[in-house]
Amino acid sequence: MIEKTINFSRRIFVEKTATAVAGLSIAPGVFLNQVAQAKPADQAVTSDVRWGMLIDTNKCATGCTACVSACNEENGIQSHNRPATDQVWIRKVKLRDKQTGHVTSLPMMCQHCEHPPCVDVCPTGASMKREDGIVLVDKHICIGCRYCMMACPYKARSFAHETVTDPKEYAPRGKGTVEACTLCVHRVDEGGTPACVEACNAAEHGAMIFGDLKDPNSEISKELEKHGGKQIRADLNLNTGVRYQGI
Repeated sequence: MIEKTINFSRRIFVEKTATAVAGLSIAPGVFLNQVAQAKPADQAVTSDVRWGMLIDTNKCATGCTACVSACNEENGIQSHNRPATDQVWIRKVKLRDKQTGHVTSLPMMCQHCEHPPCVDVCPTGASMKREDGIVLVDKHICIGCRYCMMACPYKARSFAHETVTDPKEYAPRGKGTVEACTLCVHRVDEGGTPACVEACNAAEHGAMIFGDLKDPNSEISKELEKHGGKQIRADLNLNTGVRYQGI
């Protein structure tokens, strides 16, 4: 009975708010399936793989924003000189040890949780998790309610307040929708790595490793086995796909 009540209430909510979708400004000719599609046509997304990232904060240089700049350029994210409302898919944060005063700098993005709270609270199904662990937002059915933003303990999602101009074909974006790191899914689906990881390596920091967490022979799995890695807010039992060393 409880389950039926929840589902019915969710349907009513969607029906009442569906008209809001018409006001969203996804650029003409850009469709979400260009981002959320499976791997190339002959390869389906499978749970045999779980994509993840390992970040070594000891190698992450304070003041370096190469990963942020690369993300913005790759996904067509532009600043409107209003920090409070600008879209942010990845940001640098500082952790300060209250006892020692030691400051740790690290990049923060969507943690691509196995049990993502953003998906749980989404009334339309716009927030979704692929079989390979990548969490995405379907901009065409996102109604901008921002429940997912409130549910995310990492403040990893942002709202598009401004009209989006010159969007990338592979990264559809639109005013009135919520967005977050996609792990550069368009690259991953073609066998590549996220732009942030590529930029970090180009800057010769090597602080970010991307790979398959289920493959014991992958670089990320070997590094985790050898040196370990921590989740941020592990107490929430979300089993994040992004892990950190040095915190």
